[in-house]
Amino acid sequence: MSKQSSASKIKLNGFNDLFGMTDSDNLKTDVRDVMLDELYPFEGHPFKVKDDVRMEELVASIKEHGVLVPGIARIRSKGGYEIITGHSRKKACELAGLTTMPMYIRNLTDDLATIVMVDSNIQREDVLPSEKARAYKMKYDAVKHQGKKGNSLAAMGEESGESGKMIQRYIWLSRLSDELLDLVDSKKLGIVQGVDVSFLKNKEQEWVLSVIEKTDNKMSSKQSASLKKLSQSGELSEAKIWEILSVNSVGVSSRKVTLKSDVINKYFADFCTEKEIEEIIISLLDQWKAKGE
Repeated sequence: MSKQSSASKIKLNGFNDLFGMTDSDNLKTDVRDVMLDELYPFEGHPFKVKDDVRMEELVASIKEHGVLVPGIARIRSKGGYEIITGHSRKKACELAGLTTMPMYIRNLTDDLATIVMVDSNIQREDVLPSEKARAYKMKYDAVKHQGKKGNSLAAMGEESGESGKMIQRYIWLSRLSDELLDLVDSKKLGIVQGVDVSFLKNKEQEWVLSVIEKTDNKMSSKQSASLKKLSQSGELSEAKIWEILSVNSVGVSSRKVTLKSDVINKYFADFCTEKEIEEIIISLLDQWKAKGE
């Protein structure tokens, strides 16, 4: 299922079906203007509210047209309202100088509120791996807590346009420390490698982070698999992690240097074979190295 079709499904079914409403019911629903200082972020909200170009565009739109799509919130036991959808819109309203924001107020359980919150944000194009990891974990726990039978991962994948296997990988990533998840976001740690590292104990993850920061080496899938295997067998130590990760994953044996033909022709006669050229270059390098020693 494509992301576009999945998003359409969420728009059509996510609101109406979850709340047990028809389209005509939606039209009759009252929208409240809620004071911004009475709106609180969703507990554990996994998505970042960014001050970027899109936020600037949203602020400009709100200044000109107002908030076109109301957010959704529920009453907090401590007073005020907990935002389920509309965190970015609230921020934009603040930047636009408004004091209120239109909201649908719904009486939702924790599980249902979590599912609606995740589904309304997960289709964005700029969602980071760390955001997906935390969001999918929250939704998976909510779905399982509801006692629904069947393959929750497959169902979540169908709804979000990703495979159940990919959903599982993101959920595993949620076990990484915040610092390691930041490395995944910045592409300094690959998703496959991050999944392997997620199986490590907290202290072992701290050691891994320390080595990555000090060596600036990029971890290979072979290295991460070794870390996971040693951790599961109880043989992983800080020294072992240094031994595995301190060697650049590119590896000396895999390096290859190619000289352009015009460079070779500048220094070697036409009758020299490739083997002769290689032998001469090695001989000269040996001499250069000997002088350096």
